[in-house]
Amino acid sequence: MDYTLPLPPLAPPEEQWMFAAIAQAKLSAQEGEVPVGAVVVKDGEIIAAGRNRREKDRNALAHAELEAIGEACRILGGWRLWQCELYVTLEPCPMCAGAIINARLQRVVYGAPDRKAGSCGSVINLFDLPYNHHPELVAGFMGEECGALLTAFFREMRRKRKDGSA
Repeated sequence: MDYTLPLPPLAPPEEQWMFAAIAQAKLSAQEGEVPVGAVVVKDGEIIAAGRNRREKDRNALAHAELEAIGEACRILGGWRLWQCELYVTLEPCPMCAGAIINARLQRVVYGAPDRKAGSCGSVINLFDLPYNHHPELVAGFMGEECGALLTAFFREMRRKRKDGSA
């Protein structure tokens, strides 16, 4: 499956991967979900993607990161993703940070911080604790673009609630 978006030919791969995560987040927003998207990259190619589906699936575990990690495990035929990177639009929560540690992801790149539940630096950094794996962390990559999605989504939700159309 092609997860990339049309970008100028000179766009760095890291931006293309985050734009693919943003595309997943936009799909979540269209479905009435908080817009969070994620992709897993291996050897310079996106191999898996996920998006937030908690409301649709009525499942607290339906986070973008878990969906992308699960798909990557199925595609690669194992649970160790030590050669992979995760690009996600929102800082991972404690559950997702735990899954990242357990999957042995090599690197995590996130966009917007999550000051309420972020577990990669905002509230706590689980990657700094003495677990058996410590992925490389890049925080705030394309943070403005990722944060703008969340801001617009919640602004629209408040407007609908105020108008009674929600």
